[in-house]
Amino acid sequence: MIVVSRTSACAAGPPQESGGAFSAGTRFYLFPNSAVEYWDTHNTANPLEPAIASRIGDVPSAIWFTQYDPDRIAGQVRQITAQAAAEGTVPVLVLYDIPEINCSTTPPSGAPSIAAYESWASAFASGLGDHSAIVIVEPDGLSLQTCLNAQQAAARDGAIGYAGSAVHKADPNARVYFDAGNSAWNPPQVQAQRLATANVATSANGIVSNVSNFLPTAAEVSYDEEILADLGDPSGLHIVVDTSRNGNGGGSTWCDPSGRALGKTPTVDTGDPLVDAYLWVKDPGQADGCAASAGAFDPELAYALIANGPGGAPTLPAASAAGTAAATGAGVGTGAAPNKPAATQQTYPGCR
Repeated sequence: MIVVSRTSACAAGPPQESGGAFSAGTRFYLFPNSAVEYWDTHNTANPLEPAIASRIGDVPSAIWFTQYDPDRIAGQVRQITAQAAAEGTVPVLVLYDIPEINCSTTPPSGAPSIAAYESWASAFASGLGDHSAIVIVEPDGLSLQTCLNAQQAAARDGAIGYAGSAVHKADPNARVYFDAGNSAWNPPQVQAQRLATANVATSANGIVSNVSNFLPTAAEVSYDEEILADLGDPSGLHIVVDTSRNGNGGGSTWCDPSGRALGKTPTVDTGDPLVDAYLWVKDPGQADGCAASAGAFDPELAYALIANGPGGAPTLPAASAAGTAAATGAGVGTGAAPNKPAATQQTYPGCR
């Protein structure tokens, strides 16, 4: 992985008023090797590219670590955190390699064992240095446990707690957030119990909800507040929400629903002392598995999120209209991937 500097109007925007734990003026790190940047670089003649580059490519989003690579991960993290520190920005990093990710035993299924996962998480933490960072630990890991028996669930919860503790021990300037699912998933009492089992009060700085989902921000904050109340409102536990695709709220399915829109761009200006940030955790334009292969960057999905949001998207030449049906929702969220050219289903190496 080669990290190079790239400037962004969104990453280096005007100072902001903080709502939660981050100071006013906090800026997020823009990863130059993201899937959307890879697509932009190789598709400059595509009529969708200018809008995608400016409305998505120039906006900081999370960097996911999804491969069990204990010999490489520390170096990868070190490059990112050092570059972010040099720029005066905060990277958002996601650990996503717990065994049986999404209750799947087929690749990618996560680390080979809980012990291996904990070792991998420790290696990740060792690359952080003493830089400011946001670390999101295992989206869905505490929410989706239907495939686990009681012993396996307890082991997973413990491993998530271990990962959070490892990050704090290695980098006291990092803030850690554990999985809270979303407001349409588990009842807050259930999610609170799992968070408690993962020792969220001592191993994390808060909880994160709506990752890869589309639910309205207000509903998520209310749900997260209920979870914290069920936990006894532990001192210091805060909230972050994924707003990458929730501009029009939820759709009819979790999988590439039509009519969705970009949400609020990443910011610490939440106006709520309990809410640390709104983040783009899921990469906008990354397919859930219905419009294109899961994890693939799909430019038509990306353009649809732009077109359906405030301000819409530029009108394309008539000759391009037939090739952008998905921008108006056609063929999206039908439960089956349309027959797209291979280039539109390209997944950047190293991205989920």
